[in-house]
Amino acid sequence: MANGGGGGGGSSGGGDGGGGSSLRMSSNIHANHLSLDASSSSSSSSSSSSSSSSSSSSVHEPKMDALIIPVTMEVPCDSRGQRMWWAFLASSMVTFFGGLFIILLWRTLKYLWTVCCHCGGKTKEAQKINNGASQADGTLKPVDEKEETVAAEVGWMTSVKDWAGVMISAQTLTGRVLVVLVFALSIGALVIYFIDSSNPIESCQNFYKDFTLQIDMAFNVFFLLYFGLRFIAANDKLWFWLEVNSVVDFFTVPPVFVSVYLNRSWLGLRFLRALRLIQFSEILQFLNILKTSNSIKLVNLLSIFISTWLTAAGFIHLVENSGDPWENFQNNQALTYWECVYLLMVTMSTVGYGDVYAKTTLGRLFMVFFILGGLAMFASYVPEIIELIGNRKKYGGSYSAVSGRKHIVVCGHITLESVSNFLKDFLHKDRDDVNVEIVFLHNISPNLELEALFKRHFTQVEFYQGSVLNPHDLARVKIESADACLILANKYCADPDAEDASNIMRVISIKNYHPKIRIITQMLQYHNKAHLLNIPSWNWKEGDDAICLAELKLGFIAQSCLAQGLSTMLANLFSMRSFIKIEEDTWQKYYLEGVSNEMYTEYLSSAFVGLSFPTVCELCFVKLKLLMIAIEYKSANRESRILINPGNHLKIQEGTLGFFIASDAKEVKRAFFYCKACHDDITDPKRIKKCGCKRLIYSKMSIYKRMRRACCFDCGRSERDCSCMSGRVRGNVDTLERAFPLSSVSVNDCSTSFRAFEDEQPSTLSPKKKQRNGGMRNSPNSSPKLMRHDPLLIPGNDQMDNMDSNVKKYDSTGMFHWCAPKEIEKVILTRSEAAMTVLSGHVVVCIFGDVSSALIGLRNLVMPLRASNFHYHELKHIVFVGSIEYLKREWETLHNFPKVSILPGTPLSRADLRAVNINLCDMCVILSANQNNIDDTSLQDKECILASLNIKSMQFDDSIGVLQANSQGFTPPGMDRSSPDNSPVHGMSRQPSITTGVNIPIITELVNDTNVQFLDQDDDDDPDTELYLTQPFACGTAFAVSVLDSLMSATYFNDNILTLIRTLVTGGATPELEALIAEENALRGGYSTPQTLANRDRCRVAQLALLDGPFADLGDGGCYGDLFCKALKTYNMLCFGIYRLRDAHLSTPSQCTKSKKSSSVHSIPSTANRQNRPKSRESRDKQNATRMNRMGQAEKKWFTDEPDNAYPRNIQIKPMSTHMANQINQYKSTSSLIPPIREVEDEC
Repeated sequence: MANGGGGGGGSSGGGDGGGGSSLRMSSNIHANHLSLDASSSSSSSSSSSSSSSSSSSSVHEPKMDALIIPVTMEVPCDSRGQRMWWAFLASSMVTFFGGLFIILLWRTLKYLWTVCCHCGGKTKEAQKINNGASQADGTLKPVDEKEETVAAEVGWMTSVKDWAGVMISAQTLTGRVLVVLVFALSIGALVIYFIDSSNPIESCQNFYKDFTLQIDMAFNVFFLLYFGLRFIAANDKLWFWLEVNSVVDFFTVPPVFVSVYLNRSWLGLRFLRALRLIQFSEILQFLNILKTSNSIKLVNLLSIFISTWLTAAGFIHLVENSGDPWENFQNNQALTYWECVYLLMVTMSTVGYGDVYAKTTLGRLFMVFFILGGLAMFASYVPEIIELIGNRKKYGGSYSAVSGRKHIVVCGHITLESVSNFLKDFLHKDRDDVNVEIVFLHNISPNLELEALFKRHFTQVEFYQGSVLNPHDLARVKIESADACLILANKYCADPDAEDASNIMRVISIKNYHPKIRIITQMLQYHNKAHLLNIPSWNWKEGDDAICLAELKLGFIAQSCLAQGLSTMLANLFSMRSFIKIEEDTWQKYYLEGVSNEMYTEYLSSAFVGLSFPTVCELCFVKLKLLMIAIEYKSANRESRILINPGNHLKIQEGTLGFFIASDAKEVKRAFFYCKACHDDITDPKRIKKCGCKRLIYSKMSIYKRMRRACCFDCGRSERDCSCMSGRVRGNVDTLERAFPLSSVSVNDCSTSFRAFEDEQPSTLSPKKKQRNGGMRNSPNSSPKLMRHDPLLIPGNDQMDNMDSNVKKYDSTGMFHWCAPKEIEKVILTRSEAAMTVLSGHVVVCIFGDVSSALIGLRNLVMPLRASNFHYHELKHIVFVGSIEYLKREWETLHNFPKVSILPGTPLSRADLRAVNINLCDMCVILSANQNNIDDTSLQDKECILASLNIKSMQFDDSIGVLQANSQGFTPPGMDRSSPDNSPVHGMSRQPSITTGVNIPIITELVNDTNVQFLDQDDDDDPDTELYLTQPFACGTAFAVSVLDSLMSATYFNDNILTLIRTLVTGGATPELEALIAEENALRGGYSTPQTLANRDRCRVAQLALLDGPFADLGDGGCYGDLFCKALKTYNMLCFGIYRLRDAHLSTPSQCTKSKKSSSVHSIPSTANRQNRPKSRESRDKQNATRMNRMGQAEKKWFTDEPDNAYPRNIQIKPMSTHMANQINQYKSTSSLIPPIREVEDEC
């Protein structure tokens, strides 16, 4: 009966019944005689014998060879070869369902206990109330000990639960370490599964000799302990038991212990460890690696997709290599785990090549359900993953600082135009080797053109996408180690205040992240600079600078009102331009020679110590071929000031910083290397290089004040005799003096000159002391005193001739003329009043704007024209022509300045222009506040261009003769022929009448550089020509704010350059004045004190004609070098530029008679050349020289308040309009550079 049943069982594929068991036992006996390596052959033979015969028991025995599992020789495995997979699976199932049963049973009992005991709850509450009442009556009852025990047990369980919750949470360091460790060990267990997947599904293993089994056992022990912590900390035990991580532990941990007990291994469900990958994003968040939503979402999608993929592949690998249980595991196929991974991928993607497929019923059934979910997951997850990866910031990395190389961060308005202009100037070849890397930070990725620009400069430029308002992005660009941070502004924005507010917020963010970082920012509006002072860490003394474009732009234009063309010259000085050689002898040839020069700074050699500024300036010009215009002077309290042409009373100190005009930085090194002993006889300046004795004496000196000075500022004596120094230091000085004797410098002269500059008051200088201090030796101080009778008795302009010390005439700093605030109604002129008012030599400001226009800050235009280094009668009257609604908004900042009038109207009205005598003005300024409100760049300057063309097309009568005949008081300052013969103003002819608007001096502000082609219809400029090469800009008749972009680079490399430019163009604005304006938004009047009056003693810009006068002898074949030296020696004037007719040196009639407007070009010689080109009489007579006129120590009386001394006792150089020369010869002039000086034969 048993054998028959066994045969039947065998014919049916075997079973799990009793007959099957006896059959397995019988077959296992025969299996002991088989080889271990013949399992595959025996399996094939058993399948063939099963099909041929099914009745003989002898035939059934070979069929069971397929059930034999691999047995190692060292391990005494089960001799019967019986599979034990059910034991491993049963351990997991018993654990899962047993625990689930216990939890459910506990909940059921707890529920029944609660329901059953609910009735007794009310009785207990009543007893508690009675107990409380009896205690209130004073009767004490014993406490129930059982209740105390229960309360104590509850407290203990709660504490253990809280401790377990802390251990597994990621809120503490221990919890984070434990969570990360569990995840890492889970991945390790998964890797062990990958290794074991190459072995059979079930095999005999010896725990003590299998290394991977030992590691897996250690891992699972740790998982078991962690499972216990999680179980204790769980609030809902049932929900915890059904969690995915709990199910993973149920089917992976118990089988390992069964493997140790049975000495065999079953691959089983260990692939479920791949489900731990779902928590990968949480782990990365615990480690602060993932911080953005996109990155978290991307990791979530990838982890879910990969974990599902690997888990499904593990199940297919299990059932395909095991076979179906009801088929006696005979329909299995040998597939590796990675082949199953491949099968699942082609299945999810619906490709299905058919090379690998499932053969078992379980495998096919699983594939049916998996393809439904897998296809949906593949179709939704993969496109989203690709989109997230594609949207990932291309420039989202971090900057890696290079050792030994500085870097700067540039942010703000990053566009192709702004970046190209910045890089062109910053990386210019004329600078020394720029070992600075530029890091751009912007929240918008660059377009293709900007990206190509970055790639062309990839060695020095990097771009990162981000915002300076985000501290994380600031950390990415290493802002804490950056040398500086530069913030660019959008000059063409419609709302300047909003743009300034954005840049101020950037400054606040950067300073909040790193307070010590140096910041250079562009500002559009002057009044917004005050907000920077509110930032606690903003410190201009440490290099922080705000470049206000409106302030500098209007300051440049204001200086052009004093000396036409000065705006072009100054703009070219701080812009880095390469020299362009032109063979043709045209004005562009000499203009480009001047354009190639820039402003540089260098410390002066010790050979210049003790010499006066004019002496050093002349020596640098003649010997070194350098033009020095200013120095940085350090007072006794070590405060630094920049002095432009300070005069011969100031002696050069050791370590003085000089400001030079040269073509490149290498030329300026000559001033540092110059040694009188080694270079005195050298005629070629290129041979002046560092010598062996250079600065030897100063390098050997002590650190204490460099161990030696020419004099002591504290007591006025030499440091050897000074009681301020200690005896030990004084002894070191004596020792050094014996070893390295100094050149003899008069200590008394040094002390006297410095103290005179610092402490001397204008009113305390005696005539003898003035004579001793110099500056009056050859000056025309004996000229008659000029009394000016100002006829401009228009509303709002009080006569200031009778001035006394009790009247506030200047602001509190003494830098600007000031008057009491005036109502705007008092300065408004009607057209008839303006026509009847005699206006001459004034400034007409044509302004376009309305009530909604952005303010342009007209105060910055008026302040340089009201500088206190001008006398009151020298101030040019300013007439604004424009909308009264707009001017009312600006008036709050203008009501403290004298000689200001307003004509309501429009600059396009010729009647309004004739009413203000525009043909008699010294300068007409055309501004617009509506430029940035137009999107089309070509139309942004339409109003200014139309106004300029309108003025040029006007015709006028000869009215200057009537003015001369009726009023001597109309004679412009400095035009009086009573000046002495040796005065530069002697012999100046009266301004001729202007009959056409072409000869009216005009300067037009432009927003778009390309629109400059429309200003002059007769020029031959190409539309693609750069602004600085166009004729209107070279003539000084056009100015664009784009030229100020170069100041960002210039300020970074040398912050003194910005200070010098401000000193030149703003009329004396200082950080102290800015702080005062920030406090009150207006100038405050102040009484005249010696200190404020001393502030008036500063240089001024003037334009001087060479028609006749003391420089007339140089007009006939003279060279620029002669002019420079004569002006410097005789009048303490520094001539650093010329203004002359365009192509006037050419004899071609067509070149001379062309109706071309004058252009501004300036000679900045840096080589030893002399101008040998002869000039015609007509062209020579019309040359004008722009120069710095220093009113020195001898003119202190000029700044007193008495009307008798209102005129300077020194030379009087007055700005003279250049259209005088134009009218005489009917020329349109342009400025060009006098050829570089060749002074080999004729040195000054």
